[in-house]
Amino acid sequence: MLNDRQLRQLLDSLTSAVLVLDEKLSVCYLNNAAEDLLAASSARVNGLPLEQVVRESSSAHQTMREALRKSEKYTVRRASWHLNNLETRTVDYSVSPVPELGLLLLEVQPMDRLLRIAREDALISAQETTRNLVRGMAHEVKNPLGGIRGAAQLLQRELPDPSLDEYTQIIIEEVDRLRNLVDRLLGPRQPVQLQPVNAHEVLERVAQLVDAECGGKLWIRRDYDPSIPDVPADSEQLIQALLNIARNAMQAIDESIGLSSGEMVLRTRIQRQFTIGRRNCPLVCRIEIEDNGPGIPEEIRERIFFPMISGRAEGSGLGLSISLNIINQHKGLIKCDSRPGRSVFQIYLPLMTELANTGT
Repeated sequence: MLNDRQLRQLLDSLTSAVLVLDEKLSVCYLNNAAEDLLAASSARVNGLPLEQVVRESSSAHQTMREALRKSEKYTVRRASWHLNNLETRTVDYSVSPVPELGLLLLEVQPMDRLLRIAREDALISAQETTRNLVRGMAHEVKNPLGGIRGAAQLLQRELPDPSLDEYTQIIIEEVDRLRNLVDRLLGPRQPVQLQPVNAHEVLERVAQLVDAECGGKLWIRRDYDPSIPDVPADSEQLIQALLNIARNAMQAIDESIGLSSGEMVLRTRIQRQFTIGRRNCPLVCRIEIEDNGPGIPEEIRERIFFPMISGRAEGSGLGLSISLNIINQHKGLIKCDSRPGRSVFQIYLPLMTELANTGT
């Protein structure tokens, strides 16, 4: 027979979170995984009612009481648990009554990481599909544009009246404009060349360019972690990716509340054991660009990284798509959290020596 200490060791070795509740739904035990999930120690919450540890809904707690009374098992999918540290967890959990002991056993699987991976996979897949579509369309468009430009140049040389040159010149200039648009749709032509790069030097260059564009009217605040090591990156392309995001923020602020009332925060942090796609990165550099602008309209919030999607009347809808393409080439990730009065773009770049050695 196993004693209590051995049973606790077995439960603590599980990767699933396990909570044990008494007939009053007070916490009797949390295993190690449950302590991590709830950000609380078993000793601190022992004896507390579950609703003081996790807030879900009164009906959820009533259902647990009914399950214990009737000795019925059930499972809940995608429940939102609100913790005392103000964080929210999305979980699947199964409730198993143990009537002979007057206890309720909860087996909990955190879903936030899996849901985030699924969202990132969907975003990357959609971006790749869009990029392939745009690439194919761009090549089909560029070929006839070249023919039109060449024909206009030949026609310009053959026209007897020089005053007609302005019409052929318009054709040539408009063709060049369309070709530039197609090139921007295709994104950077050269693959990234990864070298050790100081992230703060990149951000300072971005801040300098934004400050010059807005005439120094926008308050740009720095919140850097000086301990961050060099990031394997292509400096010029990383500057372009971050500048696109910062410029969008500056223009949104200018059009809504005015630059003099605006604020942009450039922030860096180290993050450990972070998942990008399906790769676990032991160490990543998190770069944040935050602004107090109007926020991204809700109807386009999920599509802002697709080409030609813009929340501004004068926007081309290409900047964020290009930024995403560049960060993807760095094996990184972009996330956005936006609401009226606050938008934060988070860029995650893996700090991996093997990435720097192998390139893309």
